[in-house]
Amino acid sequence: MSLENIPGQHAAYTVAEFCQAYRISRSKLYQLWDADIGPRVLKIGAKILITIDAARDWQREREAASETQAA
Repeated sequence: MSLENIPGQHAAYTVAEFCQAYRISRSKLYQLWDADIGPRVLKIGAKILITIDAARDWQREREAASETQAA
């Protein structure tokens, strides 16, 4: 699904937007990155962005890991 045709939709989250969307703290997100289980990032200069695709992939990975742990 392309975001180009959806008014008001962004192609990437800022760190703050990602944390708000997934209801986690900034410190938790950095802990996830330190553990190599955080979402992929796109760095533009000093700015860190998380693309919508990277966020969805991360969500799927975390859901699969949760299912494995629950089994």
